[in-house]
Amino acid sequence: MVIFTGEYDCKVDAKGRIMLPTAFRKQMGEGELYRFVIKKDPYESCLELFTMDEWERQTKFILKNTNPYDPEHRQLLREFRTGATELDGDNTGRILIPARLLKVAAIDKDTVLLGNIGKIEIWSPELYLNMHKDVEAKSDRFKRILGNVTYNLDDL
Repeated sequence: MVIFTGEYDCKVDAKGRIMLPTAFRKQMGEGELYRFVIKKDPYESCLELFTMDEWERQTKFILKNTNPYDPEHRQLLREFRTGATELDGDNTGRILIPARLLKVAAIDKDTVLLGNIGKIEIWSPELYLNMHKDVEAKSDRFKRILGNVTYNLDDL
């Protein structure tokens, strides 16, 4: 799994292509075939870009933990895969984002690419800035989830 690191402002060209930052391409490994799956994030107003390996890993995890005959699980599977589209990067590192996904994420000419664990989030700059505004709620979430967690540095 690639743990993408970095935050980059990028331009969307007239055809809907973005150039993956060099840092992200290096994190994936030089000379790798850049194959991806892009989809709408089920919780946020952004897109998620997965390497093909990570997409397959995520899909196996979800399939292992769901029952396709349970209506609620079927809905979860549907939401997970909504808008999922396979993409190939070209030899310059550009990827073509489907117009319908750009529209869903309110992305026009500019975008912010945010490295995350196993994926790259693709945001409209306005929505990305708004996401950072509620500092108190974020602080409460960190305290609620990680407040009592202790770790041993040897485990990291």
